[in-house]
Amino acid sequence: MRMGRVVWLLVLVCCLKAGIGAAWDGRRLPHQILLDTDVDTDDIFALLYLLKLNRSEFNLKAVTINANSWTNAGHSVNHVYDILYMMDRDDIPVGVGGEGGILPDGTILPNVGGYLPIIEQGNSTAGGCRYRQFIPLGQGGRLDRDTNYGIRRGFLPQGHRNYSPLRQPTSQQVMVDAISAGPITVFLIGYKSNPYAEFNIFEDPFAAYQVLHSGIPITLVPLEATNTIPITKEFFTAFGNSQATYEAQYCFQSLKMIRDTMFDNHFYTNYFMWDSFAAGVAVSIMRNKYNPLGENNEFAGMEYQNVTVITSNKPYGISDGSNPFFDNHATPKFNLQKGGVHSGHVQVGLQDPFCLVENGKGKCEDGYTKEVSGPDSVRVLVAKRAKPNRDNGSPLDREFFRSFLDVLNLPQQTGRFNFTTQFPYYKEILFRTDFSTEKFGIPVVFDMDMSAGDFLALIYLLKVPVKLIDLKAILVSGNGWANAATIDIIYDILHMMGRDDIPVGLGSLFAFDQPDPSFSTVGDCKYIKAIPHGNGGFLDSDTLFGLSRSLPRSPRRYTAENSVDFGAPKTTDHPELRQPLALEVWHSIAKAVEPGQKITILTNGPLTNLATILSDKNSSLLIQNVYIVGGHISDNKEKGNLFTIPSNKYAEFNMFLDPLAAKTVLDSDVNITLIPLSTQQKVTSFSAILKALQQTNKTPEAVLTRRLLSRLYHLQQKDERYRHMSIFLGEILGAVILANDHLLNPTIQVKPITLLATGDVSEDGQIVIDRNHGKLVNILDNLDPEAYYDHFSNLLGSKTQSAVIGSFYDQKRVWSRLNKTEAVEDSFSSEISFERRILDSPRLSRVMILILVLYPSLIIVTQLF
Repeated sequence: MRMGRVVWLLVLVCCLKAGIGAAWDGRRLPHQILLDTDVDTDDIFALLYLLKLNRSEFNLKAVTINANSWTNAGHSVNHVYDILYMMDRDDIPVGVGGEGGILPDGTILPNVGGYLPIIEQGNSTAGGCRYRQFIPLGQGGRLDRDTNYGIRRGFLPQGHRNYSPLRQPTSQQVMVDAISAGPITVFLIGYKSNPYAEFNIFEDPFAAYQVLHSGIPITLVPLEATNTIPITKEFFTAFGNSQATYEAQYCFQSLKMIRDTMFDNHFYTNYFMWDSFAAGVAVSIMRNKYNPLGENNEFAGMEYQNVTVITSNKPYGISDGSNPFFDNHATPKFNLQKGGVHSGHVQVGLQDPFCLVENGKGKCEDGYTKEVSGPDSVRVLVAKRAKPNRDNGSPLDREFFRSFLDVLNLPQQTGRFNFTTQFPYYKEILFRTDFSTEKFGIPVVFDMDMSAGDFLALIYLLKVPVKLIDLKAILVSGNGWANAATIDIIYDILHMMGRDDIPVGLGSLFAFDQPDPSFSTVGDCKYIKAIPHGNGGFLDSDTLFGLSRSLPRSPRRYTAENSVDFGAPKTTDHPELRQPLALEVWHSIAKAVEPGQKITILTNGPLTNLATILSDKNSSLLIQNVYIVGGHISDNKEKGNLFTIPSNKYAEFNMFLDPLAAKTVLDSDVNITLIPLSTQQKVTSFSAILKALQQTNKTPEAVLTRRLLSRLYHLQQKDERYRHMSIFLGEILGAVILANDHLLNPTIQVKPITLLATGDVSEDGQIVIDRNHGKLVNILDNLDPEAYYDHFSNLLGSKTQSAVIGSFYDQKRVWSRLNKTEAVEDSFSSEISFERRILDSPRLSRVMILILVLYPSLIIVTQLF
């Protein structure tokens, strides 16, 4: 599959009928630019190109983020903040998301978030992925874009701005403020069943149609034009030799990683200068004051065409259940014309039968920017081809190649530092706790989907004395409450707690039966669509409700580094940094356990990883017990917590997110203890747990926990969109029951249960008592809530197995002082003593000194070159 994404819409917005081009008032003012981006890697190239231009001529005033494409809102907004911080442009506002919706009658509320295409947008941020499902979730897709292939956290400095709930400006707010301030130019950048469309238009064809037909002068830089400027070997070599600035380094490292990980191994024929080329075309148009519409563009040949965007497929006027604008509406939504161009079949997914043609290419045209004539056409200026380099002797065969490298390497308006050079004494440190004198308890593997409650459960597990439980590994479900790139928060918490030795395995990104059968990296979102994209959902989970950047930064992180040994097309520069998969970590742990020893598994999310493990031969024989946080045993009285799916009244989220996997696990022969929703709800008092934490010692982990819980409680009280916060509080219970159930006076009942997994979302995930065919399962029915709150808070306040570095701010102090010994000591309790040993390591290929700083049960490993 080609990863090309490309049409920029360069929308020349003329506020207050001011006319196109720069504003004039007796003197020339700089062209003001607003960039709307989905923060794909090539968008980053364009952003940095624009930031490097002379601000007296071109001034980037604002950035807004399209959260319905290649990246996820929480990761992308912090990515942009860090780029702007590096470039010393914290003055530029950044907007993302919004909680406004569209009512059934077509009324558009303020601040629509842009998480969903207009055709799917209701009155919340939860919804389907009709178009977005064509974008891969994992490697080569959203995971790699969210992390910029793992380069982002290793390179970009972390600034002072970050996403914060209810404080983050929305895209509409930033866009309206920027446009209202005066004339501005707005840059909108953003399978076999559909061979015509291009990603940026396909992600929301109806929105693209409305922009095209709005009357705003538009320049298109289509796929046909960007296909004429592929990355060449000569350009790549020249770029590698032209990295005089941090921004050039960041772009080249990103481009190199894309080259090294492209699965079809056709980088030089399949990767193009997409959005950066379009930025150059736009800048050339604006620069030419005597020819503002840009026929004589220095980077591209231009011509006018009559085009439209196809939003539905002929025959028009049908009603087949595919078109929410018309189906079940007496009056079409937005008063669209019956039988008009929007009234046909709308592609519903990857394997839409309407779109598939046997032994031929697909026939659907949704998102196709098509040259047409007649009343539905719009005359636009279109880039046709990239112009050759005017220097015939240059190895760079395109004029824009020369401009791109020259601009990125300008010494003016350059990046101030990267992550490591912003601190004069930066060192990578890995913490490995020394438990050599301890006797280990039961081996435990924690399977989590990275919700807020899961992170609190993880902190608790890390505090439990190793003589009780030995946390062997963490498995991550990528089809739950957070996107896969949030795995970096796990690494940061482990680093904070001195446990960089614990492996983290990335599991499936799809529920069972959701990946596309012909291309498994893409698939449907039948169940995960129940999770909101905005407030209280992915946006907050991916950022730990705005607290993730206060955590100490771990040297470990997700990277796209890979090896041919694991099926990659080539081995990258640092294959040792490859992100292991969940099943690989499981096999490693299973192989390492002592003879006769078995593993206990705690699951806090969808059961996809566990079901996959159980499908592996003999895995169940290695499992002692399974504790499942989730499920709601329906008695048709108490409802479940699936608040975004009104038709399903009795399911619980973890079971609903992958009902087939849940059924596989519950029907298996492993010994299961279920911690159902009804029991979780007995320990969801924010006031009680916060009171207990207030009275305990202020260890870094207790402070972090209290900050997070206080934020959840505040949000729940302040805004209706956060009414469900207590479900995260209940998720801690499984960890406490596993490790210290005897302290809570638990009551266990054994009941025969069956989980429904019929494919009907109105009942999938529901658990019923089935005395004839159900499996007998241990069910936690009751416990002592007060004992629970007291135990949880007291353990987090204990100085045993406490954090070794409290926060990112502590790290900054360490990295900013000459006397590292003094600085490290200051970041811990003054009661902790330490000694330092310096050893030589002859096995390393370059001179390295290892410093082992020994605290009680702590080894710090750092590299000095």
